[in-house]
Amino acid sequence: MSQFEALHLQVIEMPVEFEKNRPIYRGYLREIPTITGEAHSKQALYRQLLEQYQVYFEQRQTQRLEEEKEEMTSALLNYEDLLKYYDGESFDGFEWREKEE
Repeated sequence: MSQFEALHLQVIEMPVEFEKNRPIYRGYLREIPTITGEAHSKQALYRQLLEQYQVYFEQRQTQRLEEEKEEMTSALLNYEDLLKYYDGESFDGFEWREKEE
């Protein structure tokens, strides 16, 4: 089983072309067509695609972590801020609690 199969990714190989009597292998990932590669051997093509996928995966992980940190709900606002931004919609996850005396 190749590394791409383990990641549930499929490499699409383009027809081999020749430049100055040297083969040029081109390909891309079917699931992420923006990840493309070009090399003089299949092995180098696959290595290039895998390296690009690793960079893509790391960027997505970083993006997800940042999005989780930035998540903002009305539950994080105090009463004054909540009323300041209230637009008539129901609040997500917010409950009015009676002040304990």
